[in-house]
Amino acid sequence: MANRLFALALAAGAVLRLVAVIGYPGALYFAGDSYVYLGAAIRLTPDRSKSTGYSLFLKVLEPFHSLTLVVIVQHLMGLAIAVMIYALLRRARVPKLWAALATLPVLLNGFQVELEHMVMADTLFMFLLVAAAALLLWRERPSWQAVLLAGLLTGYAVTVWTGGLLMPVVFLGFLIIRRKGWRSLAAIVAGCAVPVVAYGLWFHSATRDYNLTDSGGFYLWGRMSSFAECSQIHPPADERMLCLSQPPSRREPPGDLVWHEPQVMAALPGGPVSAKSDALMQNFAIRAAEAQPLSYVHVIIDGLVLAVEPSHHPYPSLGTVYDYYFHTKPQTVPDHSWIPGATAPQDIRAYGHASISRVVEPFAFAMSAYQRLFWLYGPLFGLILIVGLGGFVRVTRRDGGRIDIKRRRDGPSMMPWVAAVALLVAPIAIADFDYRYLLPVVPFACLAAGFAFAASAFPPERKDAQPPGSENVAGDSQAPDPA
Repeated sequence: MANRLFALALAAGAVLRLVAVIGYPGALYFAGDSYVYLGAAIRLTPDRSKSTGYSLFLKVLEPFHSLTLVVIVQHLMGLAIAVMIYALLRRARVPKLWAALATLPVLLNGFQVELEHMVMADTLFMFLLVAAAALLLWRERPSWQAVLLAGLLTGYAVTVWTGGLLMPVVFLGFLIIRRKGWRSLAAIVAGCAVPVVAYGLWFHSATRDYNLTDSGGFYLWGRMSSFAECSQIHPPADERMLCLSQPPSRREPPGDLVWHEPQVMAALPGGPVSAKSDALMQNFAIRAAEAQPLSYVHVIIDGLVLAVEPSHHPYPSLGTVYDYYFHTKPQTVPDHSWIPGATAPQDIRAYGHASISRVVEPFAFAMSAYQRLFWLYGPLFGLILIVGLGGFVRVTRRDGGRIDIKRRRDGPSMMPWVAAVALLVAPIAIADFDYRYLLPVVPFACLAAGFAFAASAFPPERKDAQPPGSENVAGDSQAPDPA
């Protein structure tokens, strides 16, 4: 078999996911997010705190009343992401070894497998964006129909998770730089716009606001809370309630603080997640960034450092990180009402027609142990990003063995690397660092790293078609070749 190494890796990834399905019947859940998605699917309504494009996916599968089916589909998406990475790299004439290695951080990463097993939007988000990138990269000049489909997938991905808001810009920039023509530019813009506009209209029908959420300012205020000091910001009177009394060094991480800061929760008009509060918090956050730009840059760098450290920290909180692991005990689901109409346990039973959570040994123990050993360690993640920079240069050998390194213009890896950086930095800049946010970065980082080994970047030396010296037999005549 020509691609034996990748076939073995794909089989290993499939076995891991099968063990997870057997060990954890049904699905796993994350904090309140999973319950919001389920409730929004059952009662089909947008949520003010997060975009619920993922709930539309859940709605499609609801007639089967099987959360096991949901996670199986998501595990298949994880495998499909690896297949797309491998196919794109082999099409770019990347050697089989490097192409197969580039898929391992997706196929064998224990945290990736666990995320696919959760009722969470991330796996669908990743799949949509990688599929869109594959459509754009598969041919040198993709048809406008392929670009339109890529745009539709990207626009839908934005409604699944607003952390991908920069991706339409990345894909549009790629088409502009590669001079794909006005049809392609129009197709990507129209494709991205249709799902976003449709979701915005749906959101307006429920909230009277043309938006995707009413929480952008809420999360941005949390980001700035890491450093914001009102003695430097000088906010107007109606924003002073957003000033925190404790010094920055004693504040909780933004991802935890936004949900637990009592003075803000009680003082905001309409609650912390509403159109009025969102505008108020966004204005405050912008003032903080303008007044303390170096502090803002510093917290972004801190988040990037967390991404490449060798071990995971309990950040933003121990409870958050706990949900990112397989465990050997059944998960506890809080008896709260997350979407008006029912509690989380009621929604789980209504959707899945099964018990809330259980584990099956020894499969659960095997997955729990595997995840704690086999994951994408921070330094390796950083190395993959650095290797991806190799796609920006072209290495050629001249006569005499001299090596020239020039900026590469013919390779496709610029776009995956820029996409990886955008997906890495944007969530840190507008919300906070979270280990879960790293996983959508990985496929694009691996694709960029693989493209660094594309054959077109290391072309073989040309052999003269004529014996040495014969090139001057006809003199310096530049007569055109006969038609």
